[in-house]
Formats: sequence, structure tokens, C-alpha cells
Amino acid sequence: MSNNFDSNFTRKLAGVFLDKFESTRVMSKNVNTQLLSGKFDEGSGENVDFKRPTDYKSNRSAGGDMTSVAPDSIISGKATGTVQDYFTVHVDFNEADEALKMDQLDQLLAPMATRIVTDLEVDFAAFMMKNSGLLAGTIGEGVATWDEVATAGAVMSSNGVPADDDWYYAVNPYTQKSLAGVQRSLGAVDPLVKTAHEKATISDDFAGMRVMTATTLASYTSTALTDRAGVIGSIDVTYLTAKDTMTQSIACTGFEAEVNTIPAGSVVQITGRNRVNQSTRQPILDDTGANIPWTGVVTTDASTTAGGAVTLIVSGPAIWETDGAHNTTDTAAAAADVITILGAASTLYQPNLFWHKQAFGIGSVPIKKLYSTDTLATTEDGLQFRISKGADFLANKQMVRFDFRPAYSVLNPFFAGQGYGVA
Repeated sequence: MSNNFDSNFTRKLAGVFLDKFESTRVMSKNVNTQLLSGKFDEGSGENVDFKRPTDYKSNRSAGGDMTSVAPDSIISGKATGTVQDYFTVHVDFNEADEALKMDQLDQLLAPMATRIVTDLEVDFAAFMMKNSGLLAGTIGEGVATWDEVATAGAVMSSNGVPADDDWYYAVNPYTQKSLAGVQRSLGAVDPLVKTAHEKATISDDFAGMRVMTATTLASYTSTALTDRAGVIGSIDVTYLTAKDTMTQSIACTGFEAEVNTIPAGSVVQITGRNRVNQSTRQPILDDTGANIPWTGVVTTDASTTAGGAVTLIVSGPAIWETDGAHNTTDTAAAAADVITILGAASTLYQPNLFWHKQAFGIGSVPIKKLYSTDTLATTEDGLQFRISKGADFLANKQMVRFDFRPAYSVLNPFFAGQGYGVA
């Protein structure tokens, strides 16, 4: 069969591929997405920065005289997006050419689009789990009732997460089964809708959230440490240190005197340090009037030494300063505080996830053109693909490839959390 080098060949492939890609997405449709045009180049390395909003503390006085009051400092943070590896699928040119001529591009390209979407969503869901700053429920408890789903909505509301954009809650299919008995009473969406995103939606609006099912939720196996409590050796609780990464380094001692890995995704809690609402900076109380303790999520695997020391990097930092403008705890965490790894030893956990749409971002990195026939295709929300038709001179054959390269960013870890049932 002679090769077809029509100039619109890759455009035809792009149209079908993009349609199949869009119809398969679920979780990646529900975060901040954008094309990072002009933000990545040879000089920017592997990162791009997004500016965080500033916050301030108001002052009160009887006569309005502020001469003795120091003005607020303007501290501007940034969210850094990290470029990921390429997601690529490729196919023999003759196969693509034949599918085009026989009007069978749907059958050829749909599995390719599904593969990239699946790999993207598995990868990104793991990123979300490791960088979510909140916790709803008790680690290890399954979600079996809609009341337990609503706990996540209460956590978001009480933490001051704004209702200016959509909130989401993702569960695995077996949790969906547990909730199915009362699904109709919640106004579940039309089961005949066609896209994967719509089919995944269990309820459009429950406790302020869109509840969805996802097969891509990440899991982790908890550390084998049976004594889960250690002691803080040092911790920096200033916003200036945390503002760019919204993570915090906590040097710990006092864990079991052996080498063990504390995996990313693990949740830690500092005794006696409690959460405050990110809008009002007031204490958060549960339905019994008890304070909600501060928790953080380990973002990177960390290993204890033979002496029981470890440095943990956690998302959703425990910040406390006298001016209170950026505080996340009611009092300052300090050396000698007890820090506990929640959950049981050597246990597999797969938390549900809940988040505000602006908690995370996926930026699509523009990819350079090859010495080939290229078409760039962009989704409505800014994710861009390169479809290339070229030759492998060594192998003496024609190929078609589809490339996507994302950057992931944590815009606000206090807008997202891990969700469990209530003990």
C-alpha cells in the first residue's frame, strides 16, 4: 500500500483522538487545567510558578488611629508546577492510513486515547492523595453511608474552603455499591449520558459536592512501625518558609529504633495542635464541641534511621505566627510535641478524595515540533497534544505518534483531603 502524505492527515487523526480523549476523562476534568504557553523554556528548568493570593490581618481601634500599629507585611507565595514525563502512544503509519481510508479511526484511536487518559488519571490521583492537606473520618474506616460522605463537606466548610467553584468527592466502585441503596433519593444523574465523566457522577450535589466513582484512586501500604508515636525535634512554623511549596519539614525522633519507610500518603497528627478556619482563623469544633486536631499528609517516602529519627515532608503545613494572617493551627507546634502516624502497621489504605476545583492544577506543556508533519490539538480546557507523522530511518518505516506532557501543581492543599468513614 502506498503511503499517504496528505497535509491534513494528522489533522484528521487529531480530531478523532481529541474527541475520544475528552469523552474518557473523569478526575482530570475537575481541577484547574491550562496550557502553559510561554511559561516553560530551556531557561525555566522543569518548573513553572503560579502566584498565590496574599492574606492580611485587620486591626480594630476606637478612633481609627493606626500610628502605633505596624502595617501588614506583603508576603507573596507561589505554587510550583513540576513537569512530568511524556505520555506517548504510537502506531504504524500504514495501520493509521488504512483506518482513515476505511473510516475506522474510532476503532483504532479510542484505545490509544483511553490508555493515555488512564495513565494520566492514575498518576495524577496519586499526586492528589500525597498532597491533600485535610482529613475526613477515621483512617481505615470504609464509607458506607451518605452521612459519612457529608463529613467531607463539613470538613471543607469548617476549614473555610470557598464555595466559588465546584467541590468533588471521589469513591471507588465498591463504595458506590454501598451508597447505591439511597442513590435515587439524591437525584442521581441520567444513567444514559455518554461521557465517562457523566457516567461516573453518582450525585450532582450532595453536601455541596459532586460525588463520583473512580477506578484510579491511589493507595499506599502504611509503615511497618508498630509504635506510631514519635517526638518533634525541630519544626519551622512560619508562613515565609512554607509559602512557596505549602509543605513543611518536620525533624522527628523517638520512633522505633529500626529502619522503616513511612510512605507518601501517610497522615500524621501533632498532639495538642488544632486546626483553625482558613477564612476566619477561628477554632474548628466538631458536633460534640471538640477541637479538630491538625493533620498533615506525607508527600515523599521517608525512612527512619536505626535510632528512630526521620524527617517528614508534609503537605498542609502547621503555621502559627503572632499576627495570625496565615495561621493554620491555634497554637504553635514546637520541639517535644508528640507526632503520631495515623492508622495501623503494614496496612493497605485507599482513601477517597475530596477537593475544590482550584486545589490542584494540570498544566499542558507545549511540545516542540519534530522534523515531521505535526498537528497540535488542544482540549477546551487547555490540554494540548502533538500528533506527528514521521519516519524511522534506521528501521525503514513510517510511524504516527501521539504525545502529551503535563505539569502538576498543588494550588492549595487546604482545599483537598483524604476521605474515610467515621468510626
